[in-house]
Amino acid sequence: MGEQEATARPDAADRLFEAINAHDQDAVTRCYTAEAVLVTPEIVAEGREQIASYYVHTWEGFPDVTLAVMGKAVCGDLIVVEALSAATHGGPYLALGGDVLQATGRRVRVRSCWLFTVEHDLIASQRLYYDQLQTFTQLGLTLCDSGEPLP
Repeated sequence: MGEQEATARPDAADRLFEAINAHDQDAVTRCYTAEAVLVTPEIVAEGREQIASYYVHTWEGFPDVTLAVMGKAVCGDLIVVEALSAATHGGPYLALGGDVLQATGRRVRVRSCWLFTVEHDLIASQRLYYDQLQTFTQLGLTLCDSGEPLP
């Protein structure tokens, strides 16, 4: 009898990436605790409703966004994921400083790092880091002296 490969049960990060790629707001919401906090370069979202709104906004700005996991590490209640996002900027998107960028039609590919703290197999806190300069450059934007994006 040969050895059987164990199939790992998807964790909260796996479920979240699947829900994001499916653009499934309800599934995204079910990945978080009621009091979860999401921190990104643009916003701090608190609670499931605000977090879901962040993803809906992202899908509006980048309707075809997909995430591919490049690497993942799990240590106790901490999950770290390196991902590559690919998308077309097809709608309004909130940038740093509160400016809304109108659709450029440009394709972007950006590496990101996601840090999750998990409680009872749900995300309690999440920090998302990505190269904003790389994103703005691919969108055809430049930064002025104040650090704000310019068309």
